Amino acid sequence: MTALLGGLLIICLHLLGALSGLMALMSSRTSQGAIAWIICLITFPYLAIPAYWFLGRPRFYGYVSAREQRDTSLRRVLDQFRTLVEPAFAHPEDARLRAVERLAMLPMTGDNHCQLLINGHDTFESLFQGIDQAEDYVLIQFFIVRNDALGQALKRRLIECAERGVHVFFLYDEIGSHALPERYFEELRAAGIAVHPFGSSKGWRHRFQVNFRNHRKIMVADGHHGWVGGLNVGVEYRGESKKHGHWRDTHLKLTGPAVLGLQESFWEDWHWATGDILSLAWHPHAAPGKARQHVVIVPSGPSDPLETASLLIQHAINQANERFWVTSPYFVPDQGVQDSLKLAALRGVDVRVMMPERPDHLLVFLSAFSFLGEMIRAGVKIYRYQPGFLHQKTFLIDDHTSAVGTVNLDNRSFRLNFEVTAYVSDQAFAAEVAQMLEADFASCRQVMLEEIEKRPLWHKLAARAAYLASPIQ
Repeated sequence: MTALLGGLLIICLHLLGALSGLMALMSSRTSQGAIAWIICLITFPYLAIPAYWFLGRPRFYGYVSAREQRDTSLRRVLDQFRTLVEPAFAHPEDARLRAVERLAMLPMTGDNHCQLLINGHDTFESLFQGIDQAEDYVLIQFFIVRNDALGQALKRRLIECAERGVHVFFLYDEIGSHALPERYFEELRAAGIAVHPFGSSKGWRHRFQVNFRNHRKIMVADGHHGWVGGLNVGVEYRGESKKHGHWRDTHLKLTGPAVLGLQESFWEDWHWATGDILSLAWHPHAAPGKARQHVVIVPSGPSDPLETASLLIQHAINQANERFWVTSPYFVPDQGVQDSLKLAALRGVDVRVMMPERPDHLLVFLSAFSFLGEMIRAGVKIYRYQPGFLHQKTFLIDDHTSAVGTVNLDNRSFRLNFEVTAYVSDQAFAAEVAQMLEADFASCRQVMLEEIEKRPLWHKLAARAAYLASPIQ
């Protein structure tokens, strides 16, 4: 009897594995991902079935997006935002920007001012100043918040802000910030601060969505000033970690109507996390002075109908005529981005990719070696940053367009994470970004083809094996 039950269980598991394989075939976003899951589900269903149901979901279901016409309650507020923004701050028609706006499902606006914040000291000084000067509300969202000296400093600032009568809304990723103790949140709530995790597995219908992350780092003060970029909250992001040492990162302070794009991204995430629709100021304000920078905020994530982040990067590469420079701590782009980089280099564009010398995620680091040789042969220049850990996510197109955001060039950022990018069309700001990146390249070493080809066999095998797992890394 026991043997019969065991046999039936094995048959059921293999049938379930086959059915799950069919689901992977029909829903996986990449052919590589579909093949990897199908082989595992049919061959090793005992281990692969739970892994697929927890890690293999191709889309994030249940997320409400105000940018989609079907979400009428949220859409009414966004329509008000656009009605105010577009007549006053519309930019000249430019075919290069039309695709970006359509990917963002948000308008590009003029009369903005962008300030580069290089590394942790400048970034957190600016963030803390923004909190101290807020008068009405602060929206703050990070992937990682640590309970260290910097995390405690942030908590004190937010509590002092709330005690002045400012409304503070604090959103964090439940997995990225899993180490935060409950006491941290209790102290914030005791001061009247609204605190919620972004839980991708919220509710019984979405209980298997545990492989998704909200990787956004956003702060908005009063709807007038916004911050976005690569830095989380922890002493390592100020270069104070013995493990990582110097931490190279970039953030952006934004003033002007485009801030409402950051606000809209936070507003949607807050609605997912809480079910509430925040009552915020949606009237756009031009940046003071002679600011004329055109900016569009591009939120991206696994609930999008298109693969927004990957398409944005491919579009940016295809726009380049003279140079395309990009920085990313994790470089395992999908085939479309790889091909776009190679084609740009073949047509004579100065294509440079900057990544860290030392890894903090071994599998992702190894994966890159499986295709770096092919990239270098096509003319793509690969640079590794030497002084410490490189974490910035930026790119530069010729002398006219640049971007700062949270997107890494890997499958997780392209398909599994909620991300956000500030896409800036302005020559003066592009020149600032170029100057910043030139200084960074001076602290890099260029990877040569000989280095890739002379690796030992075990390293080549490990790199290929790691790359096969890239769709679920």
